[in-house]
Amino acid sequence: MPNNNRADRRTCPLCGDPREEAFKPFCSRGCRDRDLLSWFGETYRVPAVEPPEGSLAGEQGEED
Repeated sequence: MPNNNRADRRTCPLCGDPREEAFKPFCSRGCRDRDLLSWFGETYRVPAVEPPEGSLAGEQGEED
């Protein structure tokens, strides 16, 4: 039985077309640029947990 995960890695994560080695992991310059624009436009975000206000975790490195 073939491994489906291996086949998935050979397709563009945006459109599903076969990827091109020159634009890996994307299929074309268009998909690569569209992904970059999503990062610039803040469509993609890395989740962050903010410490509660007044906690010691938020005050590290703020010594006088």
